[in-house]
Amino acid sequence: MEYKLIAFDMDGTLLNSNKQISKKTQEAIANAVARNKIVILNTGRNPAELEEFYDLLPGVRYLNCISGALVYDLKEKKALYQKSFDEDILKKLLEIAVKEDNFIHFLTEKSFVQKGKVERMKEYHMGIYQEMYERVTIQKENLVEFYLKNPFPVYKLNLYHQSPESRQRTYKRIQDAHLDVEMALAEETSLEITCKNINKGNGLKHLCQVLNLPIEQTIVVGDAGNDVEALKVAGLAVVMDNAIDEIKQYGDVIVSDCDHDGCVEAIENYLLKE
Repeated sequence: MEYKLIAFDMDGTLLNSNKQISKKTQEAIANAVARNKIVILNTGRNPAELEEFYDLLPGVRYLNCISGALVYDLKEKKALYQKSFDEDILKKLLEIAVKEDNFIHFLTEKSFVQKGKVERMKEYHMGIYQEMYERVTIQKENLVEFYLKNPFPVYKLNLYHQSPESRQRTYKRIQDAHLDVEMALAEETSLEITCKNINKGNGLKHLCQVLNLPIEQTIVVGDAGNDVEALKVAGLAVVMDNAIDEIKQYGDVIVSDCDHDGCVEAIENYLLKE
């Protein structure tokens, strides 16, 4: 099988433990693009959280971002596909969310968070992201009240918890409410929520339709729960060695961890292999 497209998750995959893209990885991506391969970012992040990487990856045109809720063309600066929450569903999710001391994060093309929470991100096991959030997020005095007064399209709701037990309580409450949403576990205590049938796998399918590309000719590289649906639909599923065993079972192959250029292996051994 000749693969035409490779889709990289960001955190724990393309980004190393310091949230950087190694020079070797940048060079491998540039080489792939030069050989007419399509390289995309396949991530839970939104465009605002990705801006700092665009100059490092000039050959990357397409984003399957916000966990598949937004498929975006960077060159044309337009959405190719987008799906936001039904207003009533999001309101019910917020009613559940406030039962725990969550860090609530709305993702549109921009990021909205609660003022005063960013400085406490370490408590929510998200300290590595604090510097970025200080730069890219819009902080509101009362985020829930801000939304309820003036509802706007939200593609994804992230709930960061102080413990796995707290996350599990939120997860079960949402399950018990029988809301039409998708939930994915991420990081240590994060719960990522999108509309029903919105995930990285379906986002990748939408992009392949636009590009007129058989999905069998794609490679997906990931490490976490929100990568599973994309790994399942890809022509080749590549999992990072830093992933937990539960995720590794979805990989056709395992490459080195994010601190040892596993993404370079994916490009050189599978995307560019003659």
